[in-house]
Amino acid sequence: MALIVEKYGGTSVGDIDRIKTVADKVIAAKKRGDDLVVVVSAMSGETNRLTSMAHEVSEVPPARELDVLLSTGEQVTIALLSMALNAKGCKARSCTGSQVHIRTDSVHGKARILDIDGARVRADLANDYVVVIAGFQGVDEEQNITTLGRGGSDTTAVAMASALQADECRIYTDVEGVYTADPRVVPEARLLRQITVEEMLELASSGTKVLQTRSVEFAGKYKVPLRVLSSFEEGPGTLITYEETSVEQPKISGIAYQTDEAKLTIRGVPDQPGVAYQILGPVSDAHINVDIIIQNVSADGTANVTFTVQKNDYAKSMEILNETAERLGAVEVIGDDNIAKVSVVGVGMRSHAGIASKMFKSLADEGINIQMISTSEIKISVIVENKYTELAVRALHHAFGLGKERAA
Repeated sequence: MALIVEKYGGTSVGDIDRIKTVADKVIAAKKRGDDLVVVVSAMSGETNRLTSMAHEVSEVPPARELDVLLSTGEQVTIALLSMALNAKGCKARSCTGSQVHIRTDSVHGKARILDIDGARVRADLANDYVVVIAGFQGVDEEQNITTLGRGGSDTTAVAMASALQADECRIYTDVEGVYTADPRVVPEARLLRQITVEEMLELASSGTKVLQTRSVEFAGKYKVPLRVLSSFEEGPGTLITYEETSVEQPKISGIAYQTDEAKLTIRGVPDQPGVAYQILGPVSDAHINVDIIIQNVSADGTANVTFTVQKNDYAKSMEILNETAERLGAVEVIGDDNIAKVSVVGVGMRSHAGIASKMFKSLADEGINIQMISTSEIKISVIVENKYTELAVRALHHAFGLGKERAA
């Protein structure tokens, strides 16, 4: 008998018919002899609806109260799915994050899981229940409800799988698995049967929406067996592996893009030790994640620092940077929220030269200007003007032959 954690996203439980379909899938797995823990998101569009209501009441809703409100979306889903399972003769019990003791820090809206006490879940499984858990939420030490940020149900599922030492964590979504690129942008994109956790982490952090970045980090850290599958079509999905199994690993496994980024530049700051910390420290203190960072030194002994953040943090970052500029005596602060990040990812980069030059030539041939470049061992990212995003993705997908039977 295997212990499986399944997670169903918002589109998978988007209405009553889909919830009943999920119930049928869960029952089928149960009949195969598996113990099942099911983590669900709010119904599609519900979190946006609740957020909109909050902003109708308050221009800047208190973060604590917003978490209380947003957490109700998942509670609706766990109750409805448990009802559907029980109605079909399958014993099921719903649990909120607090009821299964998902303890987090106190950063509302972006909380991180610190610990999970799996005792209650194990007891319910021993009594032959399917345990249906609300994703996206937990409680801090003061018993305040917290939420884990967009896509946080993925993290809940992987964390539960780790705490329970599950045999596999299966993330069910509205696509068949992980593709070489977004099929909506590149129709010839190819489904990947497997991908390394390193590659998946880089793709997730670069804009691929299939899995949330923190869930992949969690899976990699605790070696949680992870698979991405479709809620609507049968198939093997994509297996996230922990080692490079291919003898001839493709140079590039996928192309990702992100359009919800913004770029900020502070010009003319003193070129001295500690200036980068003075600029980015206050941004970090505001719990704003910084992505790409570039620092250039000018001939006059001053420096320019450019960095990117998520677009929803743009206004707050500009406010902080303007305060910093005044304190440091900077020349000016410039911002641009009309950009996109396009990335190529592949563990094959480690053993193949010329990836960067091929990428840059492909973009140049399409007349696409590169504003910033960032590299890691298995990823190259560029910042381009937003309007060129889809053209850049298609050009790179073609240049690296990702639509072929074997990637170039």
